[in-house]
Amino acid sequence: MSKQILCLPGDGIGPEIMTEALKVLDAVKQRFGLDIEVSHGLVGGAAIDKDGVPLSDETLVRAKSSDAILFGAVGGPEWDSQPMANRPEKGLLKLRSELDLFANLRPAILFPQLAEASSLKSELVAGLDILIVRELTGGIYFGEPRGVRTLENGEREGFNTYVYRESEVRRIAKVAFEAAQKRGGRLCSVDKSNVLEVTALWRDVVIEESGSYSDVELSHMYVDNAAMQLVRAPKQFDVMVTGNMFGDILSDCAAMLTGSIGMLPSASLNEKNQGMYEPVHGSAPDIAGENKANPLAQILSLAMLLRYSLGKGEVADAIEKAVSDVLDKGYRTGDIASEGCQLMGTVEMGDAVVGCLLNL
Repeated sequence: MSKQILCLPGDGIGPEIMTEALKVLDAVKQRFGLDIEVSHGLVGGAAIDKDGVPLSDETLVRAKSSDAILFGAVGGPEWDSQPMANRPEKGLLKLRSELDLFANLRPAILFPQLAEASSLKSELVAGLDILIVRELTGGIYFGEPRGVRTLENGEREGFNTYVYRESEVRRIAKVAFEAAQKRGGRLCSVDKSNVLEVTALWRDVVIEESGSYSDVELSHMYVDNAAMQLVRAPKQFDVMVTGNMFGDILSDCAAMLTGSIGMLPSASLNEKNQGMYEPVHGSAPDIAGENKANPLAQILSLAMLLRYSLGKGEVADAIEKAVSDVLDKGYRTGDIASEGCQLMGTVEMGDAVVGCLLNL
């Protein structure tokens, strides 16, 4: 039976980088004889323009019935005037919530060819390979009650609720421990348990879960220290696990250690390994349509999709090797360019990856 992938390019540079990822998918289908069907839908601002909402019911139904979703990016200044409940980003959040994509895997891997592109000294980041496991469907981003209210004295007050249930912590901890088992065997749980009761519970539950993973070394770190350590000595980390808000911040911090946020993919999985795969960068509307965007994070997101949701590790390895080969050749988009390298556009970079895959 063929596997079903729903492609949601989104806004800004999303359609451009998605085109290159689909060229790579066509190449691996040819090379490995894969039976994969791709359908297309709208999300974010593009969906608002057509359907009036950032995610239509029809697209959501198709997403739920697919084996995996390949996602681009959403948002742009033309939708800034939309009400908060109808902003492009709400389409992304609804997909995460409705599909229960609770586990966000954010690798921060520095390709050796790009060590000089990092904002840190190369000796600090050479060989960097961190996996951040972020809880994605709970915490302060989804907690209720929330809103803005007017107090008796007429002053406005904004409020959000930071809440986690024990079961939510246990399932994300399980994902993180199992990931650590497949890597270096070290897991650092990040919290703020000295101040926030909800993260004190987080720490307690993670410690309880560690009893089932005697082969994993568990440590704990407060989030402020973790942010500092990521830029002081990032290679001390193997796998990090944390809640939604802390993970949002720390994963972007870790992303920049690699030289460009344009190089990093991510996976968001549910308990059935159905997943949504997307680059961690935004829609970059300032360069949309100019053939300047780096498509490699989108291509590497496709590799993660094949590895985690479709069980095609060999194919994922081939895509990742092709990306490395392209970098070996000195090909660069503007965000990762350095002296002596060949500057390429979005389309040309995608073609180069396909060429390495097919040995053209």
